[in-house]
Amino acid sequence: MGYKSLRHCLIDLEAHGQLVRVVEEVDPHLEMAAIHLRVFEKKGPAIFFENVKGSQFPCISNLFGTLERSRFIFRDTLEKVQKLVQVKQDPLKAIKHPFQHLLLLKALPKKSTSATWQQCQISDLPQIQCWPNDGGGYILLPQVCTEDIEKPGVMNSNLGCYRIQLSGNEYIQNKEIGLHYQIHRGIGVHQAKANAKGEPLKVSIFVGGPPSHSFAAVMPLPEGLSELTFAGVLGNRRFRYFRKNGYVISTDADFVITGELFPNENKPEGPFGDHLGYYSLKHDFPVMKVHNVWHKKDAIWPFTVVGRPPQEDTQFGKLIHEITGDILPKEIPGLHEIHAVDAAGVHPLLLAIGSERYTPYLKERKPQEVLTIANHILGKGQLSLAKYLLIAAKEDNPKLQASEIKHFFNHILEKVDWASDLHFHTNTTIDTLDYSGTGLNSGSKVVIAATGEKKRELATEISLELCLPDGFSNPEIAMAGVLVITAPKYTDEQSATQQIETFKTKNSNFETGNSNGLPLVVLCDNSEFTAKNLNNFIWVTFTRSNPSHDIHGFGSSVENKHWGCRGSLIIDARIKPHHAPPLEKDPEIEKQVDALAVKGKSLHGII
Repeated sequence: MGYKSLRHCLIDLEAHGQLVRVVEEVDPHLEMAAIHLRVFEKKGPAIFFENVKGSQFPCISNLFGTLERSRFIFRDTLEKVQKLVQVKQDPLKAIKHPFQHLLLLKALPKKSTSATWQQCQISDLPQIQCWPNDGGGYILLPQVCTEDIEKPGVMNSNLGCYRIQLSGNEYIQNKEIGLHYQIHRGIGVHQAKANAKGEPLKVSIFVGGPPSHSFAAVMPLPEGLSELTFAGVLGNRRFRYFRKNGYVISTDADFVITGELFPNENKPEGPFGDHLGYYSLKHDFPVMKVHNVWHKKDAIWPFTVVGRPPQEDTQFGKLIHEITGDILPKEIPGLHEIHAVDAAGVHPLLLAIGSERYTPYLKERKPQEVLTIANHILGKGQLSLAKYLLIAAKEDNPKLQASEIKHFFNHILEKVDWASDLHFHTNTTIDTLDYSGTGLNSGSKVVIAATGEKKRELATEISLELCLPDGFSNPEIAMAGVLVITAPKYTDEQSATQQIETFKTKNSNFETGNSNGLPLVVLCDNSEFTAKNLNNFIWVTFTRSNPSHDIHGFGSSVENKHWGCRGSLIIDARIKPHHAPPLEKDPEIEKQVDALAVKGKSLHGII
């Protein structure tokens, strides 16, 4: 659907019963986010906030809250976009299907005359704060546009979705805002080049406009396909822009903020409740000197809310997967499937299926080619931020699917040999938002590669005798083969190691490896919560552990610098003192949301 504006899209959604209006005054401080979270949980409609406290601008959220709604918004273009992305990945297809190049040409960014704008200030914008300990108000669905200082022009621009802190901390009101971006982001390359020349980087921040613009900012695109062109194809309408004082300005955006990032000028940004389900803490990030803030006459402010998954960004991920399909397997020889597990916050846990063809003449199969594939995965863009990578061989079970998480874990745990199948990468980079490591962007990784014959039957109940030291309690089965135990509160590494050694000494029967049916033991703060469902197990285990520090094992040893263990593996998934605190809702705000659900109020029958 070729929406000309965000408002055009909302009119269409409302006509099809996919939008609800909240007419009561709502507070951008916590309340709007709490409403969004409640409606999203119920798979509800897009939410149009007509009356925002402290701001003249109405807001929209949950626009992409269900995959079905996203498909509806882009119903006329999804198939074309899928073909376009496939062609960009395969040069032979481009030769066979030249019409796709014509599609690209028709979607190239289009220069436009200047739109009618009105001036405002940062403080006039909705100061949306989602979680109690957030550092201030944020832009939560921005399109941040920068250009390559060495190769100027919109075709060499980067359009990314990076969070923007509007207020709080040390920012000078209306003159400075914080720009937070993670490693492996296109804007980082642009800023590095500008810094090297000692020049400021010009930044344009667009908010609103056709939905294709917001989606283009989060879409990981193949090399050579610009986000602005992608937005044109997806939105069935070319990205319109003009230039003003050296800045790219989106003609169709609802809001535009322009400013500069100066070399080595940073200020503390955060905290911010992020998509791993914890606060990312306060750190120095680039500070943007604001030059101008503009808005359209009838501007609408879009936003989203992130937190412990699944959230609206999960639906972004599902649509991205529909569009890109099997692109990654085509880029990495031998890879059949890869699944970034949303319940773990995406980067902490990847599941993959590869081929194992190196020695087909040998009867016994062991991880060989899948290790080559694993190294390729960990060298690929944002996949390189993975912390746990579990990889299996397709030849062992042609029907295995990485997206069937519980089945995949069963497959790995039946076949893994902890003495040989763990491959660590220490002192390396991990996700900026992951605080389980040794510092910002710093931690470790482990590849668990399991192939060959089935080595054990997995237990679904605790049949062996457990001897729990003081402070250990409440053993539970999280899934077949996985035992979770509440352990003493983690205080320091030395004490934790002693506690685990005591636990191992008292339970030497776990050194038998294959006989007890429980190859994985997870130590946590609350085993009942961890074992309650698959999402809880995934979230606790893989967001609260750093492989190099928190993996232990029964009968462990080092042979030629390779660590492994004869018996069960232990993952210490307790919260550590250096971890970021988990996100928790404000009970008083939740009561305010409840009041909107009573009969006669805007959200009656929705939440």
